[in-house]
Amino acid sequence: MDTSTKKAKILFPYRFFLITFIWSWGFWFSIPIILSVLPCLAFFQKSITLSLLIIGTFGPLFGALYCLYKEKHSIIDFLKQSLDFKMGWKAYLIPVVIFGGTTFIAWFLPELFGEKRLDILLPSIWIFIPCLFYMILFGGGQEEFGWRGYILPVLEKKYSIWRANILLGVIWACWHIPLWFIVGTSQRYMNFFGFVILSIGYSFILSWIRNKAHNKMFSGIYSHGIANALISIMPTIVMQDNMPQTRFWIWVFLTFATGVVITLYRIKQILMTKSP
Repeated sequence: MDTSTKKAKILFPYRFFLITFIWSWGFWFSIPIILSVLPCLAFFQKSITLSLLIIGTFGPLFGALYCLYKEKHSIIDFLKQSLDFKMGWKAYLIPVVIFGGTTFIAWFLPELFGEKRLDILLPSIWIFIPCLFYMILFGGGQEEFGWRGYILPVLEKKYSIWRANILLGVIWACWHIPLWFIVGTSQRYMNFFGFVILSIGYSFILSWIRNKAHNKMFSGIYSHGIANALISIMPTIVMQDNMPQTRFWIWVFLTFATGVVITLYRIKQILMTKSP
């Protein structure tokens, strides 16, 4: 049986995406509903919003665990994989260099053309390390149990690296749609099409980092946490209505371009290893 036939026999994993979206969208769409139906809770708006936002981000993890249970695979073994930190020093450094570089350029470059600097979102730079741990555990890293830990290998077995990561990037972006309807989220100030392109770029980069980390699940958890934590000290979004989002578009372009270049290099390396 050739490779294309094997890929064709791997069914599209509808169940994972269905469970992931039901879990996340259920919690996220409940936020504006609860606050509009029960105005007496307005005093607790921030607490309610943050709590339900965080719970919703565990949708990909819940989707992965549900699928593993239905497939009769060990959930314990899957979770243990996330605690394998032996990825090699490159897997720890690469996300800092790539995401640090693209975020810094997007944050700083507009200043050279007269735009006002965006202040860091943290009370102090010294809080960055606690912020990083928070982002790894609750601010994005936890999504990676599902996105890169479970579903990416399935998609890359069924499709090419290009198709798998474009597909995952688009679905990943669409998964965030409810956040455009929730007050206080950065997505409310982002162009959705730009966010889709950004997500595809991230998907290319995170897939490559996972490959460099010997397919260790923690690579995605760590890298996603790093990327989000860096934004807290180098913001790329102006959190105001009707403001030009120059930094956002620079960030989108740099991330996508970096992801494409990395994937071209990755494909070239694969072809070189296959050539006699």
